[in-house]
Amino acid sequence: MRRKLMRAAVVGSAVAAAVTLSTAAAVAGDITISNSHGSMKYIDDGDMFQVCDTKADGYGMKGQLISIGAEDRAVLTVDDGGDAGCDKKGYNVGNGAGEVYKMALVWNGGGDWTYSYHFKEGLD
Repeated sequence: MRRKLMRAAVVGSAVAAAVTLSTAAAVAGDITISNSHGSMKYIDDGDMFQVCDTKADGYGMKGQLISIGAEDRAVLTVDDGGDAGCDKKGYNVGNGAGEVYKMALVWNGGGDWTYSYHFKEGLD
């Protein structure tokens, strides 16, 4: 009986650890997401977000930084299109207990959003 209880405790601990680790946010370095019309990049050094429209189709691209919480909310929006080069904006990504983010990118001509994995600021 004692062996069965020990075995159940070990298995239960392993399952709990796997669930906890699988939902943890990654510590950020530079992150890039893209689709067939453009890309969005998080540049960790300086907390800059860059959106690039790579097609001259007249629509442009929209990138958002989304704060993950009880209700996900966009804390930054960067649009690019209609001019040469990429557009950038800064946002201070934090590393506090509740500060978790993801990036989202969409072509303004329609289609699905592309998302990054969840991340937070790295500890330097």
